[in-house]
Amino acid sequence: MSERETMEYDVITVGAGPAGLAFAIRLKQLKPDLNICVIEKASTIGAQILSGAVIEPEPLNELLPEWGANPPPICIPVTKDEFWLLRDHERAIKSPITPPQMHNDGNFIVSLGALCAWLAPQAEALGVDVFPGFAAAEAIFDDAGAVKGVRIGDMGVARDGSHKPSYTEGIDIVAPITVLGEGCRGSISKQLIARYKLDADSDPQTYGIGLKELWQVPAGRVEPGKTVHTLGWPLDSATYGGSFIYHLDKDRIAIGFVAGLDYIDPEFKPFEAFQQLKNHPLIKPLLEGGEILSAGSRALIEGGYQSLPKVEMPGAMLIGDSAGLMNVPKIKGTHQAM
Repeated sequence: MSERETMEYDVITVGAGPAGLAFAIRLKQLKPDLNICVIEKASTIGAQILSGAVIEPEPLNELLPEWGANPPPICIPVTKDEFWLLRDHERAIKSPITPPQMHNDGNFIVSLGALCAWLAPQAEALGVDVFPGFAAAEAIFDDAGAVKGVRIGDMGVARDGSHKPSYTEGIDIVAPITVLGEGCRGSISKQLIARYKLDADSDPQTYGIGLKELWQVPAGRVEPGKTVHTLGWPLDSATYGGSFIYHLDKDRIAIGFVAGLDYIDPEFKPFEAFQQLKNHPLIKPLLEGGEILSAGSRALIEGGYQSLPKVEMPGAMLIGDSAGLMNVPKIKGTHQAM
């Protein structure tokens, strides 16, 4: 059997999300001589990133103080917050106050995918190697049992395990430090949390599902910078979750729905509940006559502070959603990832 091809670095970062890219940028700023790479399973940076997203800009201000002179493609300052309780399929009550943790003064509505695509060239300009299309399949270990890098998955393997004509053997990327920013329930992160018992002293982690659509709506309906959050219907009182509506520029709206995956009703379908939500009288007039430009879903890590595992282990560490860094009351994690 042939020896796998090997690439050597000082630091490998797995995942080109906001955590992985911010980590690589900051480390290169502090230690310009280090040889750092970021690998990303998606074919282009940002292609598999999905989030609301309203971000708190302080970490970005620290990371790239001049970012405002050349902002990401979608970056709208929040102008107004609204908080609604949906009583049922017809009624809604607007809260006279927005809960303190939901105040978004000074925050920005962004496309997180576009933000990551914008961050990647900043990392490359500092000398970080960024490799999209490289999916890490497993961690590799040294003789002492420490992580020594990752193995890139083989390409061109048929379902039965046989090699197609296009078969290409994956390479090993090795480094003294491997940084895992794979996102929620990343496959390697899960294996390493179990292997090193990083969650032995933590509460069990909990999860949700988030569904999101980007809409183009008729002119005159969008108030750029307005954020709306809802609680209640179509979720029952035992199910955690809610919705968000973020008003973007160019007559576009991002609407999303989140449900905790500990729901009790076996008949509950989050996607169907999202469709019901869009027919509520509070929301339907906003979307009517519009069209969906893109849509997607993602898992959310929702255990919060008490569910955080230890983040360091021999030869590796966890960052971002791999570590569980979502501030659940704020429904925000990007600033903590960075």
